Amino acid sequence: MVKIGLISDSHGYIDESTVKHLRDVDEIWHAGDIGDLAVLEQLPAKPLRRIVTGNIDGLDARSFLPEELLFEIEGIKVLMVHIGGKPPGYAKGIKNRIKETASQLFVCGHSHICQVVFDKNLNCLYMNPGAIGQHGFHLLRTMLLFEIENAKIQNLRVVELGKRGR
Repeated sequence: MVKIGLISDSHGYIDESTVKHLRDVDEIWHAGDIGDLAVLEQLPAKPLRRIVTGNIDGLDARSFLPEELLFEIEGIKVLMVHIGGKPPGYAKGIKNRIKETASQLFVCGHSHICQVVFDKNLNCLYMNPGAIGQHGFHLLRTMLLFEIENAKIQNLRVVELGKRGR
């Protein structure tokens, strides 16, 4: 079993509340728009961090972090990008990318809206953790915690981190 902490859209901000929730996970996934790279230094040290860049991330981040990750964990193929849209209105090229990679879990950020939906047309679970940062139109900062074991996602929960701007 692997415990995952999924965050996105930090926009240069991370607080102790977020870090506290990430201390108990095995892996930290960040779905882009890191902002200031100091955010990554504040994350708890974990054996594995899976991080993609987003549209606000500069050359400093892009020089060592990818725009897309495709990996397998506990029998689940995962595709992670920053801008992905949402089912059924995915961003350009995303639906085809999910199909060609046979991904069972698609992770993205960008919208600042926390949402988890099973897309039965693609046989793929869509996850967007919302935003942990202070910048954007979202009212509530959110992240996702879940576990993966034997090709099953379980114990999924939304963590509310407080209102934006406070």
